[in-house]
Amino acid sequence: MLEQIHLLITFIECLDGKADKTKLSERVQAEFGLTKDRSVFYNDTFAIRFSSSQSISFSNTVISLSNLQKYDDLPFIVCLTTPTKNHLYLANTTFITKVSHSSQQLREDNIRGSINGSDIAKKFIGIENCPNNFPDLFAIHTEIGFCGNLPRLVEATNNISPSGSKFEVSESSKKTILFAPERAKKFVVSDEYKDLKNELDEKTKKYENEIILASLIDNVNIRGRLIEYLIAGEDENLRKELIDALRNGTKRIPSFRTKNTIGDFIKIFNTFNTATDIKTKVMILNSAPKAYNLDKILEFLSKENSVFLFYFVGIMPKQVVGQVLISMFQNDLLNTTHLLAHWAGRNSRGVAQFSGKVLDSLLKNPNNEIDIEKSVGFLNHLIEL
Repeated sequence: MLEQIHLLITFIECLDGKADKTKLSERVQAEFGLTKDRSVFYNDTFAIRFSSSQSISFSNTVISLSNLQKYDDLPFIVCLTTPTKNHLYLANTTFITKVSHSSQQLREDNIRGSINGSDIAKKFIGIENCPNNFPDLFAIHTEIGFCGNLPRLVEATNNISPSGSKFEVSESSKKTILFAPERAKKFVVSDEYKDLKNELDEKTKKYENEIILASLIDNVNIRGRLIEYLIAGEDENLRKELIDALRNGTKRIPSFRTKNTIGDFIKIFNTFNTATDIKTKVMILNSAPKAYNLDKILEFLSKENSVFLFYFVGIMPKQVVGQVLISMFQNDLLNTTHLLAHWAGRNSRGVAQFSGKVLDSLLKNPNNEIDIEKSVGFLNHLIEL
């Protein structure tokens, strides 16, 4: 995917100021063998919509929300042609601020309305929406997807608040939350940490062949949930069905749900109550894994003895290359935790995401160094959101 996107960007940049919207779209379609669907050109790797303006400020209608839904699992690129330069923006739903035309009836169960050029964010969590950043931006979008963005777009467009509510932090719960880094620092050097790591490692080893098969699935959400269930699932009959489908190859993966809780693997010790979220990292793919829901993490950390960790499993095409058990407060992890707070609705603090690059580094050189002062500052920031 990345290679073809790079070729597309290079091809369009070489035609800066040399072709109008119509000619440019015809040349791109011919060069990349694209199929045309109304105003959108697409293949198995990307979708692109061409627009034109005398300047980079454009309010033209780009696409309907219902049509964007069809392409939202691919990089959806808007190419704005101006007299001297072709400007490229990623316009997946994560980078849409609101829906404009004919959107008064927009609801989560009634997808309608159109998106203007002015509705495309030119910067996202400090990252400029430009071709150099497309891989990182699309990795962020992949973890959120259309369903994750729809409630936000409904609220931003029609001022309809989604269900749910922020976790209210009391004075007593705040003290427990702010002590979480101290608890984590004690846990990662304890015998209990070793026991937890060994148990997860044994489960990973037991299902290593199936994990490798699952890693070949293109859909990042299905791939992640499947590997998570192989390691931490509680229903043995369902696990056997999943294993059978993976080994068979021709069988459809059975429908299943994972717990919508803060951790995939819960283990209670005498002095620590641990929740561990299992994340996989396919080492050859760019990614930005979802970390946690900010309200849920604060609620969990408000409980006595609570410790939250991540179990990262690194995968290459034919082998599992490493497993690490890391505190959420580990220095490198905390430094690259992006908060998607301003993108959330009024009833949520939002979610956090990681940079996939830091996971590569931790899988190769694991450590659990924790800066207490920095971690407490991070938690205070979450509480104040």
